[in-house]
Amino acid sequence: MTQTRQTTIGKRISLQGVGLHSGRFTSMTLIPAGAYQGIVFVRSDITRGNKIIPARWDRVVDTRLCTAIGNEDGMTIGTIEHLMSALCGCGVDNVIIEIDGPEVPVMDGSAIPFVEAIEEAGIKALAAPRRAIKVLREVSVEQEGKRASLKPALGSIYGGEIEFDHAEIGHQTFKTQLLNGNFRHDIAQARTFGFLHEVEYLRAQGLALGGSMDNAIVLGGDKIMNPEGLRFTDEFIRHKLLDAIGDLYLAGAPIIGEYHGVKAGHALNNALLHALFESEDNWVWAETRDASATKGEEDMLLVA
Repeated sequence: MTQTRQTTIGKRISLQGVGLHSGRFTSMTLIPAGAYQGIVFVRSDITRGNKIIPARWDRVVDTRLCTAIGNEDGMTIGTIEHLMSALCGCGVDNVIIEIDGPEVPVMDGSAIPFVEAIEEAGIKALAAPRRAIKVLREVSVEQEGKRASLKPALGSIYGGEIEFDHAEIGHQTFKTQLLNGNFRHDIAQARTFGFLHEVEYLRAQGLALGGSMDNAIVLGGDKIMNPEGLRFTDEFIRHKLLDAIGDLYLAGAPIIGEYHGVKAGHALNNALLHALFESEDNWVWAETRDASATKGEEDMLLVA
């Protein structure tokens, strides 16, 4: 069924876990919110200054191995992409996220724990029309052989390709449309990944302090270190698209268009949103019952 109204979660959700990069244990509560509030993080451990951080593309302050957002007082929250991806995939428009630390818990390294919690809480429709950002013309960004683009399409489509010099990855491609629960089945279970030889360097940089085989695929030599193996043969590109869905949900609404990333990461995804919003000729607000849409197009809108 096409979502015609904005949504929030049906009840409060509480989650706890360690931060992938900070190694800090945090507790997080998702709270139902009203229409047009959007997705907002609140640092509940902060007692002074502004502790509210809207989840928006223009609030991104760091893209090293994760996406972090901040506010004018220097308050930040990191590794938001997996949660943002789950909210997008489940069609949640408005929610307040209270968290008592600087980083969203990594859980198992994928979005499925968040999806399952949202499904258990349920989705509540609000008395306001659901809006989307409809891409009107292609925009793209390139950097050092990497590329990310958005072009007009009838639905929310995410595709990409990666290539790593590792026997378990190599060249991988994947494409999916956020329609009829495809996010849960195609994307949500794909875990983040990293290389064993990079761990020492990352930890020296204050990153990956909470990383382990409980919350990431670890690649060592020419094999996967995790005893349980992979969830998908192409789990790596699926996780890259999981990240992209979360990064692009910082646009402030679902995107009606086709994303394609070639070796893209958080920095390029955020640069793509900056490029999209550079000109009003690139996009337009659309509602499910947008009179300018064709019947077929109308049915595809706002079903993320």
